[in-house]
Amino acid sequence: MRTARTPGLHGKRQRLIAGLASLLTAASVATAAPAFEDSIAQRTLACTACHGDQGRAGPDGYYPRLAGKPAGYLYNQLLNFRDGRRQYGLMIHMVDVLNDPYLFEIAQHFAALDVPYPPPAAPARPPAAAVLQRGRELALQGDAGRHLPACAACHGQALMGVQPRFPALLGLPADYLTAQLGGWKTGQRQAHAPDCMAEVVRRLSDADAHAVVSWLASQNVPAQTHPAPAQERPPAPELRCGSAPWPSGAGR
Repeated sequence: MRTARTPGLHGKRQRLIAGLASLLTAASVATAAPAFEDSIAQRTLACTACHGDQGRAGPDGYYPRLAGKPAGYLYNQLLNFRDGRRQYGLMIHMVDVLNDPYLFEIAQHFAALDVPYPPPAAPARPPAAAVLQRGRELALQGDAGRHLPACAACHGQALMGVQPRFPALLGLPADYLTAQLGGWKTGQRQAHAPDCMAEVVRRLSDADAHAVVSWLASQNVPAQTHPAPAQERPPAPELRCGSAPWPSGAGR
């Protein structure tokens, strides 16, 4: 035998249902995708998903900083991924259908961003003093006996890069730097011929690679983080570095 409904209970149920519907609607609005702006900042959100907000670098130390790097360097790397000179599936799929002017627009966007660097992460096991001293020598002076130019010869005395195509070496974690040297050594990372970094890595012993990476990763980023102006002379005359021509009509 059914009992009659209590009028007050029925009204409470209706108000509860209406309240839940309002909450669901509000949650849906809050999580909706942002309005499409057709701006380069919005179109590069796919990049910052891995490389961090505004290209500051990914939190895992593997995805490097993009913000503030020379546009020519970033453009060359995008071309290298697209054209098979660098091997990383995710990046290749991101850029394999993009044309040169659009890749250059992406490079210019990140090059123009001026955001702070985080402090260097402390290594789990600090390198020995002798390792750091050897790394400092290689970075700032090179090794004439092994025909190794100093990193600073190409990447600038402050090691924060040189316009338009040499990137900063400071502010990068040791794992990333080690992976890149390893990539050149195994051929997974290449550049336009002549590939000067591949030649440098061929002359670099494993111990020296570890030393220079350890020293670079341990250094604080200087107050002036912008790449140095373009040099009038080749930075390391004994090495020739290839580079892609800039898209037609692009300013230098």
